[in-house]
Amino acid sequence: MTVDRAVLAFAGIVVLAGIALSLTVHPYWIGLSAFAGLNMVQAAFTGFCPAAKIFKAMGVAPGVAFK
Repeated sequence: MTVDRAVLAFAGIVVLAGIALSLTVHPYWIGLSAFAGLNMVQAAFTGFCPAAKIFKAMGVAPGVAFK
């Protein structure tokens, strides 16, 4: 798995977790999904993603998008 795929998988998990929590715990948990979405848009324009930095530090193989 590369950093790119790890970031996409992590973002998907965060979005799904936010939706599940908003449906089962409290509606304000939808903010977690909104935060993940805003972070993905920001990363698309700037190329900077905090999760990518963390995955790189963990030794995940480099990808194409996040160098």
